[in-house]
Amino acid sequence: MTMTNPSVISIKPRLRSNIKQHTPRIFGQNGFGALINSTLAPLFVLPLPVLELATLAEGARGGVRLGGLDKGRGPSFKCGSNFCLEYGRSFVKGPDYDTVRAIRERNLNPALTTFYKKPLLIHSGKMQWLYDHEGKRYLDMFGGIVTVSVGHCHPRVNAALKSQIDKLWHTTNIYLTPKIHEYAERLTSTLPQGLDCVYFVNSGSEANDLAMTFARLYTGNFDIISLRNAYHGASPYTMGLTAHSTWKYPIPGLNNGIINAMNPDPYTGIWGGNKCRDSPIQTDRACNCGANGCEASKNYIKELDQIFKYSLPKGKVAAMFAESIQGVGGSVQFPKGYIKAAAKLVRDNGGLFVSDEVQTGFGRTGEHFWGFEGHGITPDIVTMAKGIGNGFPLAAVVTRKEIAQVMSKALHFNTFGGNPMASAVGIEVLNVIKDEKLQENSLSVGTYFLEELSKLRDEYEVVGDVRGKGLMIGVELVSNKDQRTPLDSTQFMEIWEQTKESGVLFGKGGLNGNVLRIKPPMCITKTDVDFAIDVLKLALDAHKTKYL
Repeated sequence: MTMTNPSVISIKPRLRSNIKQHTPRIFGQNGFGALINSTLAPLFVLPLPVLELATLAEGARGGVRLGGLDKGRGPSFKCGSNFCLEYGRSFVKGPDYDTVRAIRERNLNPALTTFYKKPLLIHSGKMQWLYDHEGKRYLDMFGGIVTVSVGHCHPRVNAALKSQIDKLWHTTNIYLTPKIHEYAERLTSTLPQGLDCVYFVNSGSEANDLAMTFARLYTGNFDIISLRNAYHGASPYTMGLTAHSTWKYPIPGLNNGIINAMNPDPYTGIWGGNKCRDSPIQTDRACNCGANGCEASKNYIKELDQIFKYSLPKGKVAAMFAESIQGVGGSVQFPKGYIKAAAKLVRDNGGLFVSDEVQTGFGRTGEHFWGFEGHGITPDIVTMAKGIGNGFPLAAVVTRKEIAQVMSKALHFNTFGGNPMASAVGIEVLNVIKDEKLQENSLSVGTYFLEELSKLRDEYEVVGDVRGKGLMIGVELVSNKDQRTPLDSTQFMEIWEQTKESGVLFGKGGLNGNVLRIKPPMCITKTDVDFAIDVLKLALDAHKTKYL
C-alpha cells in the first residue's frame, strides 16, 4: 500500500485468516483498549497520535507487541509474526530538534546529562503518555524522575493552577495569603498526629538541607548518619548525605559531620535473602539467616550500633536520614524491621530520625500514603518533594512544633516556598489522589506489575532481582545471577534503548547503572503494564539472542 496521508497508520494482516487469532488492540490516550472487530476489512486506517497500536496474541502475551511510532522520516514498516504496521508522521509537530540540541550544547550547563543515544525532545504530555517533537507517543514509566504523581497535565490540576493564576501569583510570606494556610492544614492532616508544622520550599535538596539544620539546632549535636547507596540531594549540605560517588564533587569538607552507614540491602548486602523484604516479591537469593526467619535486620543494626560505639561522641548524634525505599540507588528495600530499630537506636543516642519521602510519599507505595508508615514508625521530621506538586516546583519539611521552634533563633526565609500557585497545585494533587483512588491504584496495579516482572526474572538469566512496593519498582539486570554481577553498561543500554524505540520509557539507576527504575504516574492501568511487559520481553529476547 502507498500511504496517501503521512499522518495515518495502517495495519495490514499478513493473512486474512489470522485476524481472529491475533486481534489488533487499539490503545487510547488513557490506556484503555478497544478490540477491532474481526469482520473489518484487512486494511484499517487510524489518525494519530490519538490512537496507538499493538497486538494481543491469543490466550497469552506470547506474541509480539509494537508500541510507538516511527521517527517521522517518511512511511515505514514494523512487522510482528502475523501483522505489519505502516506509519508516518503525526499531526502534532513540535520545535526543530537540531535547533534545540544546538542551544542546549551552547547555553545549558554540560552537567545536565540526557538519556539515550539520541535524546528525546518531549513536546507534550497527557496523563501517562509523552509525545516527542514528531508526535511519537511513549508510555512514561519514570514519571519525570518519580515526580508526575497524578498524570501529565491532569485536567483538574491544570484547572486549579489556571484559576489561581488569574487571582494572585506571588507576594511572599510576609503577607497572609489563603492558599498556603489551606494547604498546610490539608497536608498535615495526612500525617500522624504531632507532625503538624510545615515549612515550604521548592525542591527535595532544599527540604533535606533544611531538615539537617533543624536537627542540628534542636539536638545541639552535629554529626548525621545516612546510608550508603542513599540519595538525599545535590546541594553542598545534602551532597554529603548522598552516598554515591557519582554524585559527589571533590570539594573539601563535603562530608564534614556526615557518616555513611552500611546499607541493609537483602539482595546485594552481606546479610539477607528470600525471607527479608516487605514486598509482594522476594529476592530469589537463598536467605543466609537462621531457620526462624530473617535475621538480616538484627545484623545490620549491630553494624549501625558500631558507629555509635566507635565513631561518635557518646549520645551526640543529630539525626539519621533514610528513604523508605531507596530511589536513585535502584529501588532498594530494607529488611523488615530495620528502619524501626534504627530509629530507636538513633533516638536512644540523642538524635532525631528523618524520613526522606521525596520519592515514596503521596500514596506511591500503595499500602500507605507515606512510605514510613510501612515501617511502623513516626519520624521526627519528614521531607517531601517531587510528587507533592505533580511536576510543579514544591517541597516541604514537616516536623513537630517544638523542633520547628528552633528556627526562630534567627531569620530564615524562602522566597517562593508555598507561593499561591504552588499551594493551589498541591491542594488539587491531594484531591485527585483521594477522588481517583490513586493510592489504591498504586497498590493493585503495582502488585500486578511486580508479579508480571517476577515471571521475567524466572524466564531470563539477565533479570537478577525484582523488588518494590506499589509503583516504586526496580528491576536489576545482571550478567551472573548466582554472583549478582551487575550487567555491563553496553548490554544494559542496548536493552534500555530498545524499550524506548518500542514506545516505553523506563528510568535507570543504582550505583552501577544496571537497574530499571519503574515509577510511573499513579494513573497507569493493568493494560499499560501488559504493554510495558511485552516491550521489555522484546528487548530481553533480543539480548538473549545476541549474548546467550
